[in-house]
Amino acid sequence: MSESFDPATKKELETFLEQQQAHARFNQSVHHFTDMCWDKCITGTPSTRFSRSEESCLTNCVERFLDTSLFMVRKIEEQREQRIA
Repeated sequence: MSESFDPATKKELETFLEQQQAHARFNQSVHHFTDMCWDKCITGTPSTRFSRSEESCLTNCVERFLDTSLFMVRKIEEQREQRIA
């Protein structure tokens, strides 16, 4: 079926698929760290508010996850640039 598309349409479809895959990976990461941080930080029965320690733990957990993710992205970009150069 894709053989019937012109090059511009093929490129547009490839770009769309890449964007959708990136969106799916992002959502998967959000679900992963939500589950991980919830299991680590929420020790009691949830109510209308988190306790101070739960709130602090959740904040720290999410920030560490984001720090680690940004670090990994930078390292991958550096490696890719080194291969190109």
